[in-house]
Amino acid sequence: MTRFNQPLGGNDMPRFGGPATMMRLPPATSAAGLDVGFIGIPMDHGTSNRPGTRLGPRQIRDESRMIRPYNMATGAAPFEHLQVADLGDVAINTFDLKKTVDIITAHYREVLSHGTIPLTLGGDHTLTWPILRAIKEKHGPVALIHIDAHADINDTMFGEKVAHGCPFRRAWEDGCLINDKVFQIGLRATGYAADDFNWGRDKGWTVVQAEECWHKSLTPLMKIVREKIGDAPVYLSYDIDSLDSAFAPGTGTVEPGGLTTWQGLEIIRGCAGLNLVGCDLVEVSPPYDPTGNTALIGANFLYEMLCVLPGVPQNPSRFSGLTF
Repeated sequence: MTRFNQPLGGNDMPRFGGPATMMRLPPATSAAGLDVGFIGIPMDHGTSNRPGTRLGPRQIRDESRMIRPYNMATGAAPFEHLQVADLGDVAINTFDLKKTVDIITAHYREVLSHGTIPLTLGGDHTLTWPILRAIKEKHGPVALIHIDAHADINDTMFGEKVAHGCPFRRAWEDGCLINDKVFQIGLRATGYAADDFNWGRDKGWTVVQAEECWHKSLTPLMKIVREKIGDAPVYLSYDIDSLDSAFAPGTGTVEPGGLTTWQGLEIIRGCAGLNLVGCDLVEVSPPYDPTGNTALIGANFLYEMLCVLPGVPQNPSRFSGLTF
């Protein structure tokens, strides 16, 4: 009998039953004793186009019910090595975005005080800034791997400093980031000027536009990312709109020409060996995908993040060995 929490298996309870937690894990009211905690932030009052991400955490949890504990590709078995639970949702202020930002930072400060690694179910991308503030208090400035269709480095939106298009500008201003270890992957489509992407480049960030990723594996890219980050603490922020809308239509700011799901897997699996101190999956908006597939992808990507956390051994599958 393992001493670690286990997801409720499909042979013990039908997939359509059981607790409405991430992967049907046990819930927890405190991070004490946990290595990892799944945390929902049901918010969308930072969005600029289509809303609905307040419903993201709930549907991501629902669509996680099919995920099994063992990773057949990487050989990772996180529930044999880490104590994991669902810590529920942050009680955000539905009517005040600026208060919500401070609520999130305080919530994560408490979680991090127990040495727990937070894996966040979003929610719009505004949430990453207050999380990074708490991360900085615990770990100091961090490296960043940011996968997104957009750079999210606006100074203001409609004159406001707090919005889902501004989190990494605010994080930079707060000294949360190690500038020569920031990677933005998947940026694309239209903007107002070249500075929309070049602002980060001018700060020493590495910006890999989606066009550079077309028709190729991103495994070699992630080797470069790992070499450049080294043993620095690193935060992974994954916006589901980085994926092409053929895969993930359920998001608020869709752009054409995005990444594929297998490229997304390559990016996340390519983080194995890094000193990950937190991750998030944001911008799932269930009303725009009645199939639930966008949330299902999000749930699986969160599981893949769990599989690459420190302390989880990788034992890749014995593939066919055929050349074709």
